[in-house]
Amino acid sequence: MAEKEGSGEDDAVAGIEKKIIEAFEVFDHACNKTVDVRELGSIVRSLGCFPTEAELHELLAKVEEEEPTGYIHLEKFLPVMTKVLLDRSYWPIPEDVLLHAFEALDEKKCGHITKEELIKYLTEEGEPFTQEEMEDMLSTALDPETNTVRYRDYISMMACLYFWSCDECLWCLSNSKWDPDKSPYLNL
Repeated sequence: MAEKEGSGEDDAVAGIEKKIIEAFEVFDHACNKTVDVRELGSIVRSLGCFPTEAELHELLAKVEEEEPTGYIHLEKFLPVMTKVLLDRSYWPIPEDVLLHAFEALDEKKCGHITKEELIKYLTEEGEPFTQEEMEDMLSTALDPETNTVRYRDYISMMACLYFWSCDECLWCLSNSKWDPDKSPYLNL
């Protein structure tokens, strides 16, 4: 019986490693098992993890060569990223925390934030968004008719995206039985 459990765990790790390799290969343009260090954030985020810029720098220090070359090698990336996923690091922020943050920015308490306000907050304060990150968010969050972000709708939509892809997410692959009380997808 213990042998079956061990093999199930091995299968989960193998599944996680396969997803990591597939994500890595998307950015391996030279097909030589290396990626540009600037792609690290995109790869990690494509695997369902959402580290801060500081956490990305820490992760880069773990996977980069001792003499930085500007490239990350798969053989260094794979074990580090496998551990990140098995430890469930860098999961999305829970909905209630996001809602509280948006409500704090909504000075008029009207349920929405203007495009201008959002750009100001997210590019000038805290850990600033890059231009590309801002454009990505606005393309999804902004109501083009009112030029505002109705943040409750936006948070619900983002939660649904995470939830509905859950049958293939790495957290679920690493757990043989999905348990909503242990899922990182809270309040769904």
